[in-house]
Amino acid sequence: MLGECGMKEWERLALRKNSVTMLQDLVVDDLLIQCLQQDGILTENMAESIMAKSTSQGKSRHLLFLLPKRGPLAFSSFCAALTATEQQHLCRLLMDFTEKDKSFSEPQLSLPTQECVIPAKRARTYESMEMRLDADCPVTTAVLPCTPEFYQSHRSQAYPMRSCPRGLALVLSNVRFDSSNTDLDIRRGGEVDEETLRRLFTEMDFTVSLRKDLTAEAMRGCLEQFAQQQDHAEYDCAVVCLLSHGVEGSIYGTDGQLVELDWVFEVFDNARCPLLQNKPKMFFIQACRGEEMDNGVDQLDGEERTLSPGCEQRDAGREEERDNKVRMEKERESLRVKLPQRSDMICGFATLKGTAAMRNTKKGSWFIQELNTAFRQRANNTHLSDMLVQVNGRIKSREGYAPGSAHHRCKEMSEFTSSLCKDLYLFPKYYPNN
Repeated sequence: MLGECGMKEWERLALRKNSVTMLQDLVVDDLLIQCLQQDGILTENMAESIMAKSTSQGKSRHLLFLLPKRGPLAFSSFCAALTATEQQHLCRLLMDFTEKDKSFSEPQLSLPTQECVIPAKRARTYESMEMRLDADCPVTTAVLPCTPEFYQSHRSQAYPMRSCPRGLALVLSNVRFDSSNTDLDIRRGGEVDEETLRRLFTEMDFTVSLRKDLTAEAMRGCLEQFAQQQDHAEYDCAVVCLLSHGVEGSIYGTDGQLVELDWVFEVFDNARCPLLQNKPKMFFIQACRGEEMDNGVDQLDGEERTLSPGCEQRDAGREEERDNKVRMEKERESLRVKLPQRSDMICGFATLKGTAAMRNTKKGSWFIQELNTAFRQRANNTHLSDMLVQVNGRIKSREGYAPGSAHHRCKEMSEFTSSLCKDLYLFPKYYPNN
């Protein structure tokens, strides 16, 4: 029971005076809500009403509206939940305000030293083996929002990006492996990357699914199920992150069996995943490239066409019965726009073929660190290809710090491939229909 006593006046003031920053930076996700529910601050109905909001700012606004009414422990519980979800900068903001500005005699509020139970999270994208290094990493900041002016000036040459949520995101992370079937080591620090990606895409208004420590067969089933989700039809893009040990062209399941990455791309191609036709599909993994002949597939619900304008005979095929007008009319009625077997994909690799990837046991992998920084600082005005170029530049400048080991001052080089057909701007936190 919350009792009759409400939040202290200086606590209300701290929330009110910092409301602009809180609305911009706060990430309200399942973990934060669970922490508040465990402390009895939010009821199940309240939690559902918060998470039902369509935007991250909507979730934050509703939570901040409810908190002052939820009793004397609401403020301290909220600060503890911020710490548990790695939003310490917001916790410090509130606490610094209370120390400087409260004029009451209440005893100083202390934060619990133990956080809410957080599922171990993190993982990396590509490696035949990973080097565990301890070095500095960028500080996480809030995702910068896109402005209406930028959206209006760039939307014409870009993929449509108006849906809320933006899309579905899947993070498959293998950290611990079956020692009875494989000699693959625990990917210590892998939890950091998976949590980084979960938080990043949640803040960018994706619906994120995180699956951990799966066998190769379970990974295949999870990927196939994700590709066939009907919600893809309503959203504008999709993200897949695969984080595990790997070799060239494949990644490992926890049972030591390999999942071929070319198969992963096939699961999301235009034939097997029609709901994502003409929509950008982002992958952050290692990848191999195939040379299989592309015979094309009919576009789902594509416009009917009479001929393929501009196609040469060697591309479109030679029609032997040109004088058969009846047959030509039938073909005109049945022809649709064709798509390549695979298109509108972009894949970021942590490292080059044949080389190792670098992982910090405390801060996560180099690649995920730089990817997270680029998205947060540049997604508001930079398309994805240029962001990945910037990631390459940051990775190029890094070197390992492991004095006394063979990996001291080691290097890494990331890369990406793209079959995108337009600029891919995510226009974070901007919804033209709202």
